Amino acid sequence: MDTFKRILAYAKPYGRYWPGYLLLSICSVIFGIINYALIGPLLTVLFESDTIATTIAKPEFSFTVDYAKNIFTYLLSSIIGNDGIIKGLAFVALTLVAACLLSNICRYLSQRILVSMKTKLMKNIRRDLFAKIASLHIGYFNGRRKGDILSSISNDVNEVQNSVASSFHIIFRDPLLVIGFLAMLFYMSPRLTLVSLIALPFSALVITRITRKLRSGSVMTQTLMGRILSQFEEAISGSRIIKAFNAQQYVENSFDKNNEAHRKISRSIFNRQELASPTSEFLGITIAAVVLFYGGWLNINGNLGMTWPEFIVYIGFYWRVLEPAKAISNAYANIQRGLVSGNRIFEILDVESEIKEKEHPVRLSSFDNSIEFKNVSFSYTGEPVLKNIDLVIPKGKMVAVVGPSGAGKSTMADLLPRFWDVTGGSILLDGTDIRDYKLEDLISLMGIVTQESILFNDTVYNNITFGMENVSQDEVIMAAKIANADEFISQMEEGYQTNIGDRGAKLSGGQRQRIAIARAVLKNPPILILDEATSALDTESERLVQDALTKLMKNRTSLVIAHRLSTIRYADSIVVLQNGAIVERGNHDSLIEKHGLYSHLCELQAFS
Repeated sequence: MDTFKRILAYAKPYGRYWPGYLLLSICSVIFGIINYALIGPLLTVLFESDTIATTIAKPEFSFTVDYAKNIFTYLLSSIIGNDGIIKGLAFVALTLVAACLLSNICRYLSQRILVSMKTKLMKNIRRDLFAKIASLHIGYFNGRRKGDILSSISNDVNEVQNSVASSFHIIFRDPLLVIGFLAMLFYMSPRLTLVSLIALPFSALVITRITRKLRSGSVMTQTLMGRILSQFEEAISGSRIIKAFNAQQYVENSFDKNNEAHRKISRSIFNRQELASPTSEFLGITIAAVVLFYGGWLNINGNLGMTWPEFIVYIGFYWRVLEPAKAISNAYANIQRGLVSGNRIFEILDVESEIKEKEHPVRLSSFDNSIEFKNVSFSYTGEPVLKNIDLVIPKGKMVAVVGPSGAGKSTMADLLPRFWDVTGGSILLDGTDIRDYKLEDLISLMGIVTQESILFNDTVYNNITFGMENVSQDEVIMAAKIANADEFISQMEEGYQTNIGDRGAKLSGGQRQRIAIARAVLKNPPILILDEATSALDTESERLVQDALTKLMKNRTSLVIAHRLSTIRYADSIVVLQNGAIVERGNHDSLIEKHGLYSHLCELQAFS
């Protein structure tokens, strides 16, 4: 129920929908009752016209069912008395058609209101889900299957829409129908209605037992669907490796196992779900048969208290009670599956980001002095990746971090823009802990080029201007020229408006990296973080881009992570990491003279 309430809360403010919806629903129920109630007079005119009195006094007004019945009888008798049976029959038929028309118009208009509410609700859920995923810390995605996240975005949201949101009209309108027609049943024959209601709790118990396992089964199907989507994503992104290792059969066998498990569980769930409808229909027919039998028995004994046309109307009312009751039972089965998907969505929405901003953060507009790593330690889980790092990066200086793979170089760079938060010590920017600053202000001072070129399925122009507004074409071209990218971009079919495909699939590795560098150049930040920025470039492009980066880094604070030691030869300071700790520091020449780890790495690269 809490999950259902949270889903419904996405349609706020309710005042925009409920007044009109309730009014139209009540009108629809009233006209529906009138529609069925007119069957009695219609049958009376057709088969018992001689029993209709033609001299009936006009009843006094009162807000009761009796007044509505009596005024209709008065009008009918007046028409029959003045114009004959045919005119009376036409009056009843036209009134029946008018009541049906008004009932369906009110129903349609109420449905339009629910459609507006449902579409707004789903839009808000998708908006919050996307905003949450976009804002979550990097560590969250390291511990989750991408397929599970994609399944929540697509399957779970669709399941909520198709089951929970689509059942709103059943949940909110059909109970009004049940109440309205039950009221008429009690009005016509309390004794007969009480007998029929005795069997309803048994019917509800049976339906509940059928649908009880839908919830647990739905959890398993959604989990398996997450695995299936993960395998699809891996098959697409890893297609080269799959073909290179001739592993098509291996991945197909793995996929078939999850696919078959999903089929079996889905079959069980759908079978139970489909069982709810015929079971409720059978129970409804059974109860109706009991009502017919008991009504006949009462009539034989002279205790029915109504005419046969009225009894037929009673049966019609009873069927109108069974129809929404059956719909409610089916909706309950659907909602059980939808609530499982809702819980999976809220599991993501309820995740607390490990990167938290202070309640009243310090605003930051410029970088003036230095960046200081002060006794910084960090660990993902368990074993520390960085240990007691002390480092000062003065403004306008280039500091390079080198070391063997796994030494913690990229982690050290990720701490500066707060992709992760330190687990020990602190990072100071102009003497203030970066955790005290507004996160948006902090990142706005930094330009980042990562080891992997992160590009989007969009145009070259939009990838370079990513996240920036009011940028001129000339500025984009200038940034591309500095990154040595303008030449190949200009030769593309549509130039800067060429779509580069998913993750820049239409470009070579070097071209992707140069566009990523152009993006950092255009941002023109006071602090640059270059994590293997030239690693994907060929020798000629590396030299040209390195020259451009050297010019760009002049009088600019730069933290450079490098494997190719030739690219950081002229760094103001070089820090050598090993096993998460600083083991050497100095400039290139001084470190070479020490004949330590840095010198050894240089010799290895020179030899290779």
